[in-house]
Amino acid sequence: MSEAAAPQQPLFIIEKLYVKDLSLEIPHAPAIFLERESPQIDLQLHSQASTIEEGVFEVTITVTVTARLAEKDKVMFLIEAKQAGVFKIHNLPLEELDPVLGIVCPNILYPYLREVVSDVAVRAGFAPVLLNPLNFDALYQQQKQQRVEAVPATTH
Repeated sequence: MSEAAAPQQPLFIIEKLYVKDLSLEIPHAPAIFLERESPQIDLQLHSQASTIEEGVFEVTITVTVTARLAEKDKVMFLIEAKQAGVFKIHNLPLEELDPVLGIVCPNILYPYLREVVSDVAVRAGFAPVLLNPLNFDALYQQQKQQRVEAVPATTH
């Protein structure tokens, strides 16, 4: 078998991991620091992938953490962070690319995102926010199902 006919091995390289966007809001500072009530934490998270050039992709996980005092319905703080990475992926069948971008890459990025959110909360004067581990496989399957269910609605 010649080298040209030999199947190419899949290639996966992490080119760069970085914080793409980061914001912190403490709308009721400094009075909010006198509150003794523990906040309720609301978490919104999503990921997306885009092609930079052939075989090079950017994957971004965005999280919005809102800490709210339940009794007063007052926001203590709001953190929005986008952790991103540039990944080189070659010689991968098209049907395997989407799960890599939707599961494997977010699994690589998430620990960095967790650290950023916790660090920002502490630097803002609050207790660390510890984001629970996530099952990106389940999230990917859920998003895939939502896309399938949305298609008929957009074709009418």
